[in-house]
Amino acid sequence: MRTLYPEIEPYAQHRLPVSRGHVLYLEECGNPRGLPVVFLHGGPGSGCNENHRRYFNPKKYRIILFDQRGCHRSKPTGGTENNTTRDLLLDMERIRKHLGIERWVVFGGSWGSTLGLLYAEKYPVRVLGLVLRGVFLARRIDLHWFAGGGVDRILPDHWERFIEIIPRKEHKNIIAAYHQRIFSKDIKTSRKYARAWSAWTTHVVTWNLPSPVNPPGKSKSKENIRNILNQTRIEAHYAFNHYFIRDNQILENVSRIPQVPITIIHGRRDLTCALEASWSLHQALPHSELVIVPDAGHLSGEPAMVDALLLATDKMVKVIK
Repeated sequence: MRTLYPEIEPYAQHRLPVSRGHVLYLEECGNPRGLPVVFLHGGPGSGCNENHRRYFNPKKYRIILFDQRGCHRSKPTGGTENNTTRDLLLDMERIRKHLGIERWVVFGGSWGSTLGLLYAEKYPVRVLGLVLRGVFLARRIDLHWFAGGGVDRILPDHWERFIEIIPRKEHKNIIAAYHQRIFSKDIKTSRKYARAWSAWTTHVVTWNLPSPVNPPGKSKSKENIRNILNQTRIEAHYAFNHYFIRDNQILENVSRIPQVPITIIHGRRDLTCALEASWSLHQALPHSELVIVPDAGHLSGEPAMVDALLLATDKMVKVIK
Protein backbone atom coordinates (compact mmCIF):
# COMPACT_ATOMS: atom_id res chain seq x y z
CA MET A 1 0.00 0.00 0.00
CA ARG A 2 1.35 3.41 -0.97
CA THR A 3 2.22 5.97 1.68
CA LEU A 4 2.68 9.71 1.40
CA TYR A 5 5.77 11.04 -0.33
CA PRO A 6 8.52 12.27 2.03
CA GLU A 7 8.09 15.61 3.76
CA ILE A 8 9.17 18.63 1.71
CA GLU A 9 9.38 22.37 2.23
CA PRO A 10 8.09 25.02 -0.19
CA TYR A 11 10.64 26.49 -2.56
CA ALA A 12 8.53 29.66 -2.74
CA GLN A 13 5.86 31.32 -0.59
CA HIS A 14 3.66 34.24 -1.58
CA ARG A 15 1.23 36.68 -0.03
CA LEU A 16 -1.07 37.51 -2.92
CA PRO A 17 -3.50 40.45 -2.60
CA VAL A 18 -6.65 39.59 -4.50
CA SER A 19 -9.70 41.84 -4.10
CA ARG A 20 -11.50 43.88 -1.46
CA GLY A 21 -8.94 43.44 1.29
CA HIS A 22 -8.25 39.72 1.01
CA VAL A 23 -4.65 38.47 0.90
CA LEU A 24 -4.06 34.80 0.05
CA TYR A 25 -1.32 32.57 1.40
CA LEU A 26 0.21 30.63 -1.49
CA GLU A 27 3.12 28.20 -1.72
CA GLU A 28 4.97 26.23 -4.40
CA CYS A 29 6.62 22.86 -3.77
CA GLY A 30 8.30 20.10 -5.71
CA ASN A 31 9.81 20.61 -9.16
CA PRO A 32 9.51 24.15 -10.58
CA ARG A 33 9.59 22.63 -14.07
CA GLY A 34 7.19 19.80 -13.26
CA LEU A 35 3.55 19.28 -14.17
CA PRO A 36 1.57 22.05 -12.45
CA VAL A 37 -1.12 20.89 -10.01
CA VAL A 38 -3.29 23.04 -7.77
CA PHE A 39 -4.49 21.57 -4.47
CA LEU A 40 -7.97 22.66 -3.34
CA HIS A 41 -8.64 22.10 0.35
CA GLY A 42 -12.01 21.29 1.87
CA GLY A 43 -14.35 22.89 4.35
CA PRO A 44 -15.18 25.42 3.22
CA GLY A 45 -13.01 27.03 5.84
CA SER A 46 -10.15 24.64 6.64
CA GLY A 47 -6.84 25.28 4.86
CA CYS A 48 -3.74 23.50 3.63
CA ASN A 49 -1.12 21.73 5.73
CA GLU A 50 2.30 20.17 5.19
CA ASN A 51 0.87 16.72 4.40
CA HIS A 52 -1.11 18.06 1.46
CA ARG A 53 2.18 18.55 -0.39
CA ARG A 54 2.87 14.85 -0.10
CA TYR A 55 0.15 13.46 -2.40
CA PHE A 56 2.32 14.25 -5.42
CA ASN A 57 5.68 13.01 -6.65
CA PRO A 58 7.88 16.07 -5.92
CA LYS A 59 10.21 15.19 -8.80
CA LYS A 60 7.35 15.18 -11.30
CA TYR A 61 4.94 17.88 -10.06
CA ARG A 62 5.02 21.62 -9.50
CA ILE A 63 2.70 21.63 -6.48
CA ILE A 64 0.59 24.73 -5.83
CA LEU A 65 -1.21 25.05 -2.49
CA PHE A 66 -3.20 28.02 -1.21
CA ASP A 67 -5.51 28.84 1.66
CA GLN A 68 -8.88 30.04 0.36
CA ARG A 69 -10.35 33.37 1.43
CA GLY A 70 -10.77 33.62 5.18
CA CYS A 71 -8.92 30.35 5.77
CA HIS A 72 -5.87 29.50 7.90
CA ARG A 73 -2.98 31.77 6.83
CA SER A 74 -4.96 33.93 4.40
CA LYS A 75 -6.14 37.28 5.71
CA PRO A 76 -8.50 38.32 7.17
CA THR A 77 -8.81 34.92 8.83
CA GLY A 78 -12.47 33.99 9.28
CA GLY A 79 -13.54 36.87 7.04
CA THR A 80 -16.81 36.25 5.23
CA GLU A 81 -17.26 39.65 3.60
CA ASN A 82 -16.58 39.49 -0.14
CA ASN A 83 -16.17 35.75 0.23
CA THR A 84 -18.26 33.76 -2.26
CA THR A 85 -17.72 30.84 -4.61
CA ARG A 86 -17.35 33.27 -7.51
CA ASP A 87 -14.56 35.05 -5.61
CA LEU A 88 -12.73 31.76 -5.03
CA LEU A 89 -12.88 30.84 -8.72
CA LEU A 90 -11.54 34.26 -9.67
CA ASP A 91 -8.79 33.83 -7.08
CA MET A 92 -7.71 30.58 -8.75
CA GLU A 93 -7.33 32.43 -12.04
CA ARG A 94 -5.35 35.20 -10.33
CA ILE A 95 -3.03 32.58 -8.85
CA ARG A 96 -2.58 30.82 -12.19
CA LYS A 97 -1.71 34.07 -13.96
CA HIS A 98 0.51 35.26 -11.10
CA LEU A 99 2.58 32.07 -11.37
CA GLY A 100 2.69 32.14 -15.17
CA ILE A 101 0.95 28.77 -15.54
CA GLU A 102 -0.91 28.11 -18.79
CA ARG A 103 -2.78 24.94 -17.74
CA TRP A 104 -2.75 22.80 -14.63
CA VAL A 105 -4.12 19.65 -13.04
CA VAL A 106 -6.85 20.32 -10.47
CA PHE A 107 -6.86 18.16 -7.31
CA GLY A 108 -9.68 18.65 -4.81
CA GLY A 109 -11.44 16.78 -2.04
CA SER A 110 -14.86 17.34 -0.48
CA TRP A 111 -15.57 21.08 -0.86
CA GLY A 112 -12.34 21.19 -2.87
CA SER A 113 -13.97 18.85 -5.41
CA THR A 114 -16.92 21.24 -5.66
CA LEU A 115 -14.59 24.13 -6.37
CA GLY A 116 -12.57 22.06 -8.82
CA LEU A 117 -15.64 21.05 -10.81
CA LEU A 118 -16.96 24.61 -10.92
CA TYR A 119 -13.56 25.82 -12.07
CA ALA A 120 -13.42 23.19 -14.81
CA GLU A 121 -16.86 24.29 -16.01
CA LYS A 122 -15.93 27.97 -16.01
CA TYR A 123 -12.35 27.70 -17.29
CA PRO A 124 -12.21 24.40 -19.23
CA VAL A 125 -9.23 25.39 -21.39
CA ARG A 126 -7.11 25.80 -18.25
CA VAL A 127 -7.61 22.24 -16.99
CA LEU A 128 -5.22 19.42 -17.88
CA GLY A 129 -6.87 16.81 -15.65
CA LEU A 130 -8.96 16.33 -12.52
CA VAL A 131 -8.43 14.21 -9.42
CA LEU A 132 -11.51 14.44 -7.20
CA ARG A 133 -11.98 12.86 -3.76
CA GLY A 134 -15.23 12.50 -1.81
CA VAL A 135 -17.23 14.52 -4.30
CA PHE A 136 -19.60 17.14 -2.87
CA LEU A 137 -22.01 18.51 -5.48
CA ALA A 138 -23.38 21.19 -3.12
CA ARG A 139 -26.98 20.38 -3.97
CA ARG A 140 -29.74 20.96 -1.46
CA ILE A 141 -30.07 17.20 -1.01
CA ASP A 142 -26.36 17.02 -0.10
CA LEU A 143 -26.71 19.70 2.56
CA HIS A 144 -29.97 18.17 3.76
CA TRP A 145 -28.24 14.79 4.15
CA PHE A 146 -25.69 16.37 6.47
CA ALA A 147 -28.09 18.62 8.36
CA GLY A 148 -31.08 16.54 9.30
CA GLY A 149 -32.05 14.45 6.30
CA GLY A 150 -29.87 11.36 6.39
CA VAL A 151 -26.77 11.02 8.54
CA ASP A 152 -28.75 12.02 11.65
CA ARG A 153 -30.43 8.59 11.42
CA ILE A 154 -27.04 6.88 11.57
CA LEU A 155 -25.63 9.01 14.39
CA PRO A 156 -28.81 9.92 16.31
CA ASP A 157 -27.07 10.40 19.67
CA HIS A 158 -24.62 12.96 18.29
CA TRP A 159 -27.38 14.61 16.26
CA GLU A 160 -29.49 15.00 19.38
CA ARG A 161 -26.64 16.79 21.14
CA PHE A 162 -26.25 19.03 18.08
CA ILE A 163 -29.87 20.16 17.96
CA GLU A 164 -30.81 20.16 21.66
CA ILE A 165 -29.33 23.63 22.17
CA ILE A 166 -31.61 25.02 19.44
CA PRO A 167 -35.30 25.74 20.24
CA ARG A 168 -37.56 23.07 18.74
CA LYS A 169 -39.44 25.62 16.61
CA GLU A 170 -36.18 26.27 14.69
CA HIS A 171 -35.35 22.63 13.99
CA LYS A 172 -36.82 22.79 10.48
CA ASN A 173 -33.88 24.95 9.40
CA ILE A 174 -30.99 23.99 11.65
CA ILE A 175 -28.43 25.64 9.35
CA ALA A 176 -30.13 29.03 9.63
CA ALA A 177 -30.44 28.63 13.39
CA TYR A 178 -26.75 27.91 13.80
CA HIS A 179 -25.74 30.59 11.31
CA GLN A 180 -27.59 33.24 13.30
CA ARG A 181 -25.88 32.23 16.55
CA ILE A 182 -22.39 31.67 15.15
CA PHE A 183 -22.51 35.22 13.82
CA SER A 184 -23.86 36.61 17.08
CA LYS A 185 -22.24 39.82 18.34
CA ASP A 186 -21.96 38.10 21.73
CA ILE A 187 -18.65 36.22 21.62
CA LYS A 188 -19.74 33.64 24.22
CA THR A 189 -22.76 32.75 22.10
CA SER A 190 -20.79 32.51 18.87
CA ARG A 191 -18.13 30.31 20.49
CA LYS A 192 -20.69 28.02 22.10
CA TYR A 193 -22.45 27.28 18.82
CA ALA A 194 -19.21 27.09 16.84
CA ARG A 195 -17.96 24.38 19.21
CA ALA A 196 -21.22 22.46 18.87
CA TRP A 197 -21.10 22.70 15.06
CA SER A 198 -17.48 21.55 15.07
CA ALA A 199 -18.25 18.60 17.36
CA TRP A 200 -21.07 17.39 15.09
CA THR A 201 -18.99 17.65 11.91
CA THR A 202 -16.07 15.87 13.59
CA HIS A 203 -18.26 12.94 14.62
CA VAL A 204 -19.64 12.61 11.09
CA VAL A 205 -16.25 12.86 9.40
CA THR A 206 -14.50 10.41 11.72
CA TRP A 207 -17.30 7.96 12.53
CA ASN A 208 -15.56 5.01 10.82
CA LEU A 209 -12.18 5.43 12.52
CA PRO A 210 -11.26 2.86 15.19
CA SER A 211 -9.99 5.38 17.78
CA PRO A 212 -12.44 7.28 19.99
CA VAL A 213 -13.20 10.76 18.73
CA ASN A 214 -12.21 13.74 20.82
CA PRO A 215 -14.16 16.56 19.17
CA PRO A 216 -12.20 19.81 18.86
CA GLY A 217 -15.10 21.56 20.55
CA LYS A 218 -13.94 20.18 23.90
CA SER A 219 -10.64 22.05 23.83
CA LYS A 220 -10.24 25.01 26.18
CA SER A 221 -7.25 26.47 24.35
CA LYS A 222 -7.90 30.08 23.33
CA GLU A 223 -6.04 29.53 20.07
CA ASN A 224 -8.02 26.39 19.26
CA ILE A 225 -11.35 28.04 20.07
CA ARG A 226 -10.41 30.97 17.83
CA ASN A 227 -9.52 28.57 15.01
CA ILE A 228 -12.79 26.68 15.46
CA LEU A 229 -14.78 29.90 15.31
CA ASN A 230 -12.96 31.14 12.20
CA GLN A 231 -13.44 27.88 10.35
CA THR A 232 -17.05 27.45 11.45
CA ARG A 233 -17.91 30.98 10.35
CA ILE A 234 -16.77 30.14 6.82
CA GLU A 235 -18.59 26.79 6.82
CA ALA A 236 -21.84 28.27 8.08
CA HIS A 237 -21.56 31.25 5.72
CA TYR A 238 -21.32 29.00 2.67
CA ALA A 239 -23.91 26.46 3.84
CA PHE A 240 -26.45 29.17 4.74
CA ASN A 241 -26.02 30.71 1.27
CA HIS A 242 -26.30 27.33 -0.49
CA TYR A 243 -22.66 27.64 -1.56
CA PHE A 244 -23.55 30.59 -3.79
CA ILE A 245 -24.60 28.37 -6.70
CA ARG A 246 -27.88 27.13 -8.16
CA ASP A 247 -29.23 23.82 -6.99
CA ASN A 248 -27.72 21.02 -9.12
CA GLN A 249 -25.64 23.58 -11.05
CA ILE A 250 -22.63 21.30 -11.39
CA LEU A 251 -24.49 18.41 -13.02
CA GLU A 252 -26.53 20.75 -15.21
CA ASN A 253 -23.31 22.25 -16.62
CA VAL A 254 -21.27 19.04 -16.69
CA SER A 255 -20.98 19.11 -20.49
CA ARG A 256 -18.66 22.12 -20.11
CA ILE A 257 -16.00 19.99 -18.40
CA PRO A 258 -13.24 19.25 -20.92
CA GLN A 259 -12.39 15.80 -22.22
CA VAL A 260 -9.34 15.40 -20.02
CA PRO A 261 -8.26 12.57 -17.70
CA ILE A 262 -10.61 12.53 -14.69
CA THR A 263 -10.29 10.27 -11.67
CA ILE A 264 -13.05 10.26 -9.05
CA ILE A 265 -12.21 8.59 -5.74
CA HIS A 266 -14.76 7.95 -2.99
CA GLY A 267 -14.67 6.01 0.25
CA ARG A 268 -17.45 3.45 0.63
CA ARG A 269 -17.77 4.43 4.31
CA ASP A 270 -17.99 8.17 3.69
CA LEU A 271 -20.91 9.64 5.67
CA THR A 272 -19.99 13.28 5.08
CA CYS A 273 -20.42 13.15 1.32
CA ALA A 274 -22.63 10.29 0.17
CA LEU A 275 -21.21 8.01 -2.53
CA GLU A 276 -24.24 8.79 -4.71
CA ALA A 277 -22.66 12.14 -5.61
CA SER A 278 -19.53 10.59 -7.11
CA TRP A 279 -21.65 7.93 -8.79
CA SER A 280 -23.92 10.55 -10.39
CA LEU A 281 -20.93 12.57 -11.55
CA HIS A 282 -19.29 9.49 -13.05
CA GLN A 283 -22.50 8.62 -14.91
CA ALA A 284 -22.57 12.16 -16.32
CA LEU A 285 -18.88 11.92 -17.34
CA PRO A 286 -18.55 8.55 -19.10
CA HIS A 287 -14.85 9.09 -19.82
CA SER A 288 -14.07 9.49 -16.11
CA GLU A 289 -12.70 6.74 -13.88
CA LEU A 290 -14.52 6.03 -10.60
CA VAL A 291 -12.58 4.36 -7.80
CA ILE A 292 -14.64 3.21 -4.81
CA VAL A 293 -12.36 2.55 -1.84
CA PRO A 294 -13.99 -0.17 0.32
CA ASP A 295 -12.10 0.51 3.56
CA ALA A 296 -12.09 4.32 3.54
CA GLY A 297 -14.38 7.04 4.82
CA HIS A 298 -14.16 10.74 4.10
CA LEU A 299 -10.68 11.75 5.23
CA SER A 300 -7.83 11.96 2.74
CA GLY A 301 -5.33 10.73 5.33
CA GLU A 302 -6.90 7.30 5.86
CA PRO A 303 -4.40 4.64 4.67
CA ALA A 304 -6.61 3.15 1.94
CA MET A 305 -7.50 6.63 0.67
CA VAL A 306 -3.84 7.70 0.62
CA ASP A 307 -3.06 4.63 -1.48
CA ALA A 308 -5.83 5.42 -3.96
CA LEU A 309 -4.93 9.11 -4.23
CA LEU A 310 -1.23 8.46 -4.84
CA LEU A 311 -2.08 5.86 -7.46
CA ALA A 312 -4.21 8.52 -9.18
CA THR A 313 -1.59 11.27 -9.09
CA ASP A 314 1.19 8.92 -10.23
CA LYS A 315 -1.01 7.77 -13.10
CA MET A 316 -2.07 11.31 -14.01
CA VAL A 317 1.48 12.56 -14.50
CA LYS A 318 2.19 9.63 -16.83
CA VAL A 319 -1.01 10.05 -18.84
CA ILE A 320 -0.60 13.77 -19.40
CA LYS A 321 3.08 13.58 -20.33
